[in-house]
Amino acid sequence: MDVHRCRFVPYPPSAINALAFSHSSSLASSRKGPPTLRLAVGRANGDIEIWNPLQGAWHQETIFHGAKDRSIEGLVWTHDPEDEDKSGHKLPGRLRLFSIGYSTSVTEWDLGTRRPLRHASGNYGELWCMAAQPRVQPTEKVDTKTVNGVEFGITQHQALAVGCADGSLVLFSTADGDLQFHKTLTRPPKKKARVLSIAWQSRNVVIAGHADSTIRVFDIRNGQQIRAMSLGVGPQGGPKEILVWSVKATVDGTIVSGDSTGTVSFWDGRYYSRLQRITTHKADILDIAVSGDGETVFSGGMDRRTTLYRRTAGSKPGEKRRWAEIAHQRFHSHDVKSMAVFETKKLSILASGGLDTVPIVVPIREFGREHHRTLSSLPQQPPVASAPEKRLLLSWWDREVSIWRVSKSREAQHVSGILEGLPHPPAKKLVAKVLVQGEESITGASILKDGSLLAVSTLSEIKIFRLRESGLIDSTVRLRKVDLPRELLNKGARSVQFSPNGKWLLSITGTNKIELVRIVRSEEKKEIPQLIPRAIILKRLPRKPTEPNHLYGSLGAYDRSICRVAFSADSRILVVADLSGHLDTFVLEGYEDLTQDPPITNPNEDASSSSSSSSSSSDESDPEAHPTLVYAQHWRRSRTAHLVPKLASAPLVMTFRPATSPPSQSSPTFTNGTTTHLHPTRYNPHPHSHDLPKGEDRLFILTAEHQWYEFDMLAGKISDWARRNPTSSLPREFRNIRDRAMGCVWDVAAPTSSARPGEDVRQRIWLYGSSWLWMFDLGRDLPRVEDEGGEDEGHPDGSGNRKRKRREGEGKRSKKERDTGAGSKVPAHELGTGIGRSIRKTVGSDGRDPHLIDLENGYDDDESEEPEFDDDEEDSAALLHLRRGGDGDGGEIEGQGDEEGGEQRRPYWGTYKYRPILGIVPMGGEDDGEQGGGVEVALVERPMFDVDLPGRYHGDQEWSERKDSGELGV
Repeated sequence: MDVHRCRFVPYPPSAINALAFSHSSSLASSRKGPPTLRLAVGRANGDIEIWNPLQGAWHQETIFHGAKDRSIEGLVWTHDPEDEDKSGHKLPGRLRLFSIGYSTSVTEWDLGTRRPLRHASGNYGELWCMAAQPRVQPTEKVDTKTVNGVEFGITQHQALAVGCADGSLVLFSTADGDLQFHKTLTRPPKKKARVLSIAWQSRNVVIAGHADSTIRVFDIRNGQQIRAMSLGVGPQGGPKEILVWSVKATVDGTIVSGDSTGTVSFWDGRYYSRLQRITTHKADILDIAVSGDGETVFSGGMDRRTTLYRRTAGSKPGEKRRWAEIAHQRFHSHDVKSMAVFETKKLSILASGGLDTVPIVVPIREFGREHHRTLSSLPQQPPVASAPEKRLLLSWWDREVSIWRVSKSREAQHVSGILEGLPHPPAKKLVAKVLVQGEESITGASILKDGSLLAVSTLSEIKIFRLRESGLIDSTVRLRKVDLPRELLNKGARSVQFSPNGKWLLSITGTNKIELVRIVRSEEKKEIPQLIPRAIILKRLPRKPTEPNHLYGSLGAYDRSICRVAFSADSRILVVADLSGHLDTFVLEGYEDLTQDPPITNPNEDASSSSSSSSSSSDESDPEAHPTLVYAQHWRRSRTAHLVPKLASAPLVMTFRPATSPPSQSSPTFTNGTTTHLHPTRYNPHPHSHDLPKGEDRLFILTAEHQWYEFDMLAGKISDWARRNPTSSLPREFRNIRDRAMGCVWDVAAPTSSARPGEDVRQRIWLYGSSWLWMFDLGRDLPRVEDEGGEDEGHPDGSGNRKRKRREGEGKRSKKERDTGAGSKVPAHELGTGIGRSIRKTVGSDGRDPHLIDLENGYDDDESEEPEFDDDEEDSAALLHLRRGGDGDGGEIEGQGDEEGGEQRRPYWGTYKYRPILGIVPMGGEDDGEQGGGVEVALVERPMFDVDLPGRYHGDQEWSERKDSGELGV
């Protein structure tokens, strides 16, 4: 593969201003979080990212795109109480997401459409902070008299407390599925000190940190101030007023605050007196996070430190427990602005973010014994595309689209004879730029492979541009907007994509509708392409939602959000997938007949308008009763769509195998020289062909759990290759990758005339994530994991024994790695010296059968733990061998590859030298790649040292960094 490393794309990652988990910590839960657990990340450009922890896999599911001059400064989730339908069945409470940002409004977001659902505002100042009222637990008794005094009606709903720039506190009601201003809790004081932070001590008590060195406590039942706690005067030589940037409350009512002096203060939750203060930061503390049991506190600030505090026992009997700094570490390279915590028995994590744009996950209970996890600041779906035939690279962000031309390497130009005395063109050149008018950010873009058409979408409109080159070498590209039909104007989309043959434009609307528009292109290059006015709407199969647990809440239609789409190589099969793992398949039936007139009206609409109410309801249940014919072809749902099983998680990579043989004739020709024409008859006034596509229909999928599948979509079954190569055949190094996949590039070699009969065709797929690039040859079977290199990867002796063995020199069995949702375990030899972490246990007086007991985790290695190679994996390996034609009693599969063209053909290969990867796209035509070396690609990297960030704080001990950056300590 010929790789062009591109670092010239100035994609600007945005700072993280807010973090919020959808659920509060539940230490009684024995699983790694509920299935509806999500992390919302708010950025300075107005985007909101929704992350699924996925039991430690951390998958970025979607992005709610922002708009011009908008920022997310605060995020909270609420959980509505259970409801009942008309039949009396209980319905789980809905999870709702709210945000604030440099305005006087609170915004609720529609999780299904990714757009603001409603706003609430009033006569008060700019909103600075927000907190959600604690949820009433199912076992908790509610004092109806007390809560009714707040006049919220339904007592189970969570109120929102918001602090304003003018010093006022405002309450909002979320009852009845609405968002309304309820009342102003306190009026601005004379000084009008800003409310910088806010938290709930209980369902009736609100704590607010102000900019006048004061923490105030209010009772929402009567609006009275309970206590004002002063932090005193600022340090000598600095401002007199101390800014209380963060305030939190533990489960026992203890109040924790962080201020502009770098001090963490602990306050008694009953008498509101300061118990203790610890100064550990060299600059402002910007946020504080408290663990679920209230025994651990984290603080982060401008000095980039993340500091851990724990409550320790007194040195003398009867002495009160005190807080102490345990450790501090710089996970971030810039200010730490926001933190969020979630804990169960198996999941214990702290999420943090700031100006360095990178979300970081830190273990809480296993702090120091597990690595932290750095998530990518780049989008999960790459914002890059290409027109390979014209060597154009497309990138987009905010409201801007940039088009670059990537030249061939000098060696390739000499071989192809392009230079021949001409000056060498630049390696890359910005040939066009599009600035989208309006305030909405771009949600998607697509360009044809020949570079003739460009489509750009926002949530409010779709724009199409025609591209023409102004010259041959070192030329720019001229853009001309294509006029859209009136029916397509003001229709926004969350994503757009051209079909491979350039005849269809697919758009996924904000309400998850699938719309297809036919593009009519003339052979004359000067002719402007035309779009048929009527869009074809495809309806997905109705799916029964998974029965949710009433304690976990419901995300509504969010799980049915379309996340991936894929066209087949001949553009006659379309597959869409949603976040729940469902796949819907549509096929284009019939043969193209350009002699027919395009549809002017939509038959579906005509039928529904002319029929009665009963017949219209039947048409809605069967939308394919009157298909829309476009040049004698029509789209319909595949008859085998219901046979494709639901995936265990959302797909990250979904692509059809490229065709390895030339496409068949589009329309059969009879002996008289005419093609198939269907003529209307008396009994069939609207005839249409039902001929199915005959091209490549195998769909490759890699899910968020890095499980791979391949389906024969027209047959509705798993392909033969996938049956012989399940996920268990993947190399262990690939299965251990933590960064999720982002995309893929195919490298397919068509069979040549000199190919030997039965010789495998090269069908390589290059998968990539933000920090890795792997190749798999799907033209052959992968070697079994235990046969790679001739020995079992898990057993260095290569004996193939799958029984659990003690580790050499440790006397401990091999177990599955257990983590708490952040990074991997720190190796024992890196933990340093100290008190022993395990003891030897023997049974009987003779000391036989010794085993170790882990003192930290509370288990011994003789307990029933799931081994690294369990019985299910052993059975699947035996079944795999049978599917590959073996006799069932073992045997080795050569994992080093075979000889092909004098070189060793590898079944897979991987590297980690490219990072962070923004995207990889094909570049060049069929003859532009390396001679026999495969595909030519542009690999776009966006390293953080190329990102423009504001100046950061440098401490007294950072002379080298301060000198290199030219910055002074603050």
